[in-house]
Amino acid sequence: MTTPGDKTAVEWLVSVAPDPDASRWEWERNPLGVVLLPAGRRWDVLILPGELGQATLDVLNLIIERPGPVLADFGDSRTGFFVPPGTASRWIGTGVRGAGRGSWIVVPYPGRVTGGVRWLVLPDGQGTLTDPAVLELAMHEAAARVVAQEGRKP
Repeated sequence: MTTPGDKTAVEWLVSVAPDPDASRWEWERNPLGVVLLPAGRRWDVLILPGELGQATLDVLNLIIERPGPVLADFGDSRTGFFVPPGTASRWIGTGVRGAGRGSWIVVPYPGRVTGGVRWLVLPDGQGTLTDPAVLELAMHEAAARVVAQEGRKP
């Protein structure tokens, strides 16, 4: 199922592809509903381990109106936050992987349920990205919450 805003999100996402029309064609016909798109042009992706990633998204939702796009993989073992290009090459953080220039990301079609990667926060089609400084603060708060929860487990 797709919604009206999905078309704009699709156009924004495929605009980074070497051949946007070919990528869109493949994406719409791929039975898995995914396509590979290059990072580092309009966005980088910071990839956090699952529990920290979900906790970070929870914190972000409390402190900002709307974060940039966020992906999760099957089983929620990794969460990817779309940030401005160049962020991945400057990011230093234990357990955080960066996908920037020279990397490719598996991206699901907006609004379509796939068997693997899925959107936790859909792209708005306007280019909204998560501010890396705000993301870092949210990660610190989320890490403290995860540690506190682990301390309370029997």
